[in-house]
Amino acid sequence: MARSRPCHDRNRAVLRARDLRRAPTPPEFRLWQILRHRPDGLKFRRQHPFEGCTVDFYCPAAKLVIEVDGDAHGMGDHPRRDAERDAWLQSEGLKVLRYDAADVMRNVEAVVISILAACAR
Repeated sequence: MARSRPCHDRNRAVLRARDLRRAPTPPEFRLWQILRHRPDGLKFRRQHPFEGCTVDFYCPAAKLVIEVDGDAHGMGDHPRRDAERDAWLQSEGLKVLRYDAADVMRNVEAVVISILAACAR
């Protein structure tokens, strides 16, 4: 049985998610401008807190997590931490898609088409 976390941890996660929503990166802002209008009738949440982490976007109907990775995700121990986090999210029954921030800025429409295709699967 999973151990529940104290309420203050949940409150801290919610407050962090709110802060992240107030200051999106340019690629996150650009993608949100499309996802917020519920393409294909799908609802997306941004900066959604899960136990121990906050994901950039989440589609509950498809159990799909979407991460937009900037340059820092390729440096230091970020790749290992991202892989561990993805593995944990997948163990919770979620699908995880990662997009490079530059790809979102260059061709957000292609990214959205890819996201909607993943939701349909």
